[in-house]
Amino acid sequence: MSQTYQNVEFGWFIPTTGDGKYIGVAPERESTSAYMIQVAKEAEKAGFTFALIPTGGSCLDAWIVGSVIASHTSILKPLVAMRPGLIASVLAARMAATLDVISEGRALINVVTGGSPDDLKATGDPLAEHHDKRYDRTLEFLEIVKSLWNTNASVNDNEFLGARNSSGTEKGIFFKGEYYAIENGASHPAPIQKPYPPIYFGGNSRAGKRTAAESADVYLMWAEPLDWIKEQINEVNQIVKEVNEEKGLNRSLRFGLRAQVLVRETEDKAYEAAWEIISKVDKQAISLSNQRFSRTDATNQKRQNQLRKQSENQDYFAGPNLWAGLSTVRGGGSLLLVGTPDQVSDRILEYADLGISSFILSRYPNLEEAERTGKLLLPLVKEKLKEKANVIQNI
Repeated sequence: MSQTYQNVEFGWFIPTTGDGKYIGVAPERESTSAYMIQVAKEAEKAGFTFALIPTGGSCLDAWIVGSVIASHTSILKPLVAMRPGLIASVLAARMAATLDVISEGRALINVVTGGSPDDLKATGDPLAEHHDKRYDRTLEFLEIVKSLWNTNASVNDNEFLGARNSSGTEKGIFFKGEYYAIENGASHPAPIQKPYPPIYFGGNSRAGKRTAAESADVYLMWAEPLDWIKEQINEVNQIVKEVNEEKGLNRSLRFGLRAQVLVRETEDKAYEAAWEIISKVDKQAISLSNQRFSRTDATNQKRQNQLRKQSENQDYFAGPNLWAGLSTVRGGGSLLLVGTPDQVSDRILEYADLGISSFILSRYPNLEEAERTGKLLLPLVKEKLKEKANVIQNI
């Protein structure tokens, strides 16, 4: 892989549904503003440059949390969720640009098209049961958002706002699609980052990958065995090639990975700590989780379900230092990279070899584990990446 290894970024996770040492039980800590700020500061101190703020029915609002975190950090970039269908496109553009301004150019945008059908119905999404149509809507949504950012960035804000309200002069955008209709749309202020804040996007279905190929900057995947990830990257790159040929574009995508991580000084201690995370889960909790997972129409969750089933007879080990035990009760990206710092850093480099340049990591409890990961893992993996980059430069 023609990977330079020089621009790999590492992000952490902000727990907005509570935090603690165990999953599958009530959290030991509440997600107070003080605690989330503490996690964000510790992540920044540990060497992480951005932080994923989750979204969903059980989460605190990502935009508000992101604003709070941005105001208490100086480097850490909040990665917040835009949800087409649940927020108006013009309002979303304005919110993102505002966050970019108040954070002095640190906003990152995570476009979340789907989720569980139950969550989508609970939030009133009319396309809750129409998987591919949600991606069609997302393409329209992002076209509007980007047009607003680009239009506003091309003129002075005061000039733009005055011109769009005066008769005979229009500098807003007009859009007519299947899901949105905008007349002389405007967004204020303009984002600081040019051409706009980076867009992260995940979706394992063909429709999701096509949407990423057309609109995203970073394509996110949940951690899976290497051959699964390689297959996905190859498929996405092929779709990008098709889009470029169809539309006369020259787009490319970066690739990102969402993973849990657990490092200890010895392998035995690491595995012991991994099993302890789910040690308080009872059979009823597992049964309820299985019911919830089975109702999903999200391709990425179906893949996690498949990985769990394939590995359950091997104590949930899906490969070297890859453990799927968390997925017995945790939805979303649940694969745990577990082992010594040397082992886990090697696993991360293997993903980097495939083309992954953005890693979003987490571990329970997120406060202490941000510090531990920052001490034991990040310096080592960054040194190994630097060595790889030097080798390539000297070839």
